[in-house]
Amino acid sequence: MLRKSEKRLLQLIKYAPIIFIISLSLLITYILLLNNQAYYKKEIRKIETSFTHQKKEEIKLEVEKFYQYIIYQKNKSEDKLKHELKERVNEAYNIAHNIYLENKDKDKKIILKMIKDALRNIRFNEGRGYYFIHDIKGNNLLYPLNQNLENKNYINLKDKKEYFFVKKIVETIKNKTESFDTYYWSKPSKEENRVHKKVSFYKYFPVLNISIGTGEYLNDFENSIKRDILKYINKINKINDKYLFIVDYKKNILGHKALEKINKKSEILNDDIIVKIINIAKNKKEGFLTYSESFITDKKREKTSFIKNIPKWHWAIGMGFYKDKLEIIIKQKKKEANKIKKQYIINILLISITITLVLLLISCYISNQIKKKFIKYKEIIYKEIDKNKQKDNLLTQQSKMATMGEMIGNITHQWRQPLSLISTAASSIKIQKEFGILNDKDLNDDLKMITDATIHLSKTIDDFKNFFKPNKNKSYFTTTYILEKSINLISAQFKFKNIEIIKQIENIELFQLENELIQVLINILNNAKDQLTIKDIEHKIIFIKTYKKDEQLIISIKDNAGGINKEIIDKIFDAYFTTKETENGTGIGLYMSKEIISRHMRGELIVKNSNFEIKQKKYYGANFIIKLPLY
Repeated sequence: MLRKSEKRLLQLIKYAPIIFIISLSLLITYILLLNNQAYYKKEIRKIETSFTHQKKEEIKLEVEKFYQYIIYQKNKSEDKLKHELKERVNEAYNIAHNIYLENKDKDKKIILKMIKDALRNIRFNEGRGYYFIHDIKGNNLLYPLNQNLENKNYINLKDKKEYFFVKKIVETIKNKTESFDTYYWSKPSKEENRVHKKVSFYKYFPVLNISIGTGEYLNDFENSIKRDILKYINKINKINDKYLFIVDYKKNILGHKALEKINKKSEILNDDIIVKIINIAKNKKEGFLTYSESFITDKKREKTSFIKNIPKWHWAIGMGFYKDKLEIIIKQKKKEANKIKKQYIINILLISITITLVLLLISCYISNQIKKKFIKYKEIIYKEIDKNKQKDNLLTQQSKMATMGEMIGNITHQWRQPLSLISTAASSIKIQKEFGILNDKDLNDDLKMITDATIHLSKTIDDFKNFFKPNKNKSYFTTTYILEKSINLISAQFKFKNIEIIKQIENIELFQLENELIQVLINILNNAKDQLTIKDIEHKIIFIKTYKKDEQLIISIKDNAGGINKEIIDKIFDAYFTTKETENGTGIGLYMSKEIISRHMRGELIVKNSNFEIKQKKYYGANFIIKLPLY
């Protein structure tokens, strides 16, 4: 039988699409007829907006690609420089090695002079690069730029940042290796800022116990990269309709399609436009600029360009598009509009009616199919719900029985000592009575012992009775209270097994399900007890810690039983999964604990293996972590 709500849902599925389709068709037809004339104006505006947006996106994307290319080249400049320096030194090393092989029988001083003479006049990197040689004492043996500085000791020479870079060379020789170095040195020029970053590479030459090295100022190398980039961009501009232009902060045009055709740069871009380009690059980092340009024809053409800044090189790069291409597209669109205007209304009506009828038929068919599927799936869902309820009830019952079995064991241990005291006291009274030595004081002491033991037994029953109360209502309690209550219920077995429980409790108030949390804590503690019992451990420990984090209560329970096997740690919360013997474990305790924490208490229960330290002793074992909202 279908419920009323289900019948209403099926009626809604059946009739709502029909009503919606008819209403929508009528509304669309009415709007289209009323806005026939306005439609084309909107189309033209849409084309203009779309064209502008599309072109802006295109040039922005192109500029971004070139920007990323430039930044990549800039960022890789130091790596490229290092690679080139290493190759150059390896070349010098090979030259020196060949000289040595050809002159093995000669004195090493003569071989060193031959190597110096061979390397002295070698230049590279547009004449900036040269080789230098040092020995293990820091003496400069080769310095082609100034021979007067050769054969002098520079071990204590330092750069502008107090760095002793010659010591790095000596260290390379001592270690018989090769190394890169970076320091800051002044150029032999009249620049205002003469100190620049320099990268060097040294390679140990074992035959003479010296190092061969070379270096290059990073900004000089970057300048060569700049020139390569500009050559590449100007080459691309020659074969591409969309071209990239580059200006620097000094208003120099570094790259432009017309750079080789027009001698006067002011005819390409006037100063006002260049200033605007530079201002966008400096102040906004990137942006669009619209201006008039006429370097190809005498006619002024409106152009929109995207500008982007390259701050460390003081460059502004950009690319643009002309608006006159848009006018051609709009004219073509108007011609097409006039051709179809006469048939527009008739076509709209015919299409609208046809689509409406087709959609109505499809809607009716789909509605009937949905109804059948709905009824079928409803039956399947109800069956699955019943199965899940039966399964949950069975698991809950098994969990209760397992917990009850554990509790009966705990009651046995809790009662053993009081019952022993009662038996001892009663026997004492009987013996003293038989021998006639029973006095009032001994009688009162024994009776008091029996009374105290009886009270303890009664209290134990009350504690276990409260635990089994089916209380599903939340209440306020503290972490100290809940842990003491949980431990009291099972403490006898833990003492019997010689298991020490160490607590580090931050007393925190929370509003939760008391008995359900006690059940979870007892399950986890019993699980730790079982693992500690089967392991041959001299000092068995369970460490409990509570604290608050991000408005959550965290309860951490660790043992030193050696941890959980990695192959099964992800399965221990599965129903019926257990590592114990069949008669000792049901495999539902931890499963129910996970269900209680996640479903009933909106929290989280996880497990992992961890190390911990107590009284300067290190332990390793399982760590169960309970995370609960405080309210």
